[in-house]
Amino acid sequence: MLRDDALKGKTIVITGGGTGLGRAMGTYFLTLGANLVITSRKTDVLQKAAAEMEQETGGKVLAVTCDVRDYEQVENVLAEALKAFGKVDGLLNNAAGNFISPTERLSANAFSSIIDIVLKGSVNCTLAFGKHWIKEKQKASVLNIVTTYAFTGSAYVVPSACAKGGVLAMTRSLAVEWGKYGIRTNAIAPGPFPTKGAWERLLPGDLAEKFDFKNRVPLKRVGEHQELANLAAFLISDFAGYINGEVISIDGGEWLQGAGQFNGLEAIPNEMWDQFEAMTRSAKGS
Repeated sequence: MLRDDALKGKTIVITGGGTGLGRAMGTYFLTLGANLVITSRKTDVLQKAAAEMEQETGGKVLAVTCDVRDYEQVENVLAEALKAFGKVDGLLNNAAGNFISPTERLSANAFSSIIDIVLKGSVNCTLAFGKHWIKEKQKASVLNIVTTYAFTGSAYVVPSACAKGGVLAMTRSLAVEWGKYGIRTNAIAPGPFPTKGAWERLLPGDLAEKFDFKNRVPLKRVGEHQELANLAAFLISDFAGYINGEVISIDGGEWLQGAGQFNGLEAIPNEMWDQFEAMTRSAKGS
């Protein structure tokens, strides 16, 4: 989408950058000339991804293990990024967690685990990096990955909807508050973009086939990872220098066709929920 040097000289940090959509976006950033810092909790996965991404693109990737729920670990990511590259120009809050379940089946801890990763994690990263940029009087960009049900709500993913809704509120609030510092804050709300790990946890067994997202999308297809990467690269680049406080949906028109991405799960009987819960727990343990 962008010219080859569109991100040349910029350093971008991506949370959850070693797998799935985070990796797809990061790989494209590298091809556009960026230096990349990727984080996740799994050191082995992260280091393997960094090596493969460098080999594929010829770019520089720094892998830093980090649990975004821990502010000190987030500060360490910033410190390591500055040590390696001298500055950081962009932050992509992509780390997330989610599972489908009737809300009454959730424990308080299950609810909190999603809130802590998605909302608290995004807050921790945005605060740490934002404070640094303001102190250094440096212009920068924050890009948050939310979801269309951040503004529509959705049954059966209530913790995620609450957390993503909070991230969206933070996006719009800081766009106003931090605009004077030259810090842009935007969000992308993807529709269905299949990734192996996340979709196996969300829709275990044959549920993915029965609950076919393509039928909910006016374009009758799911998204391609490069399409999301194109949008993310544009928004974090200087070409989007006057875009601030926006949330851009990239979902083929899905949310307009029927709000609440998972609302259709109402048709699932209780006995089947028991089976899905067992499969989800098994997938998480693997």
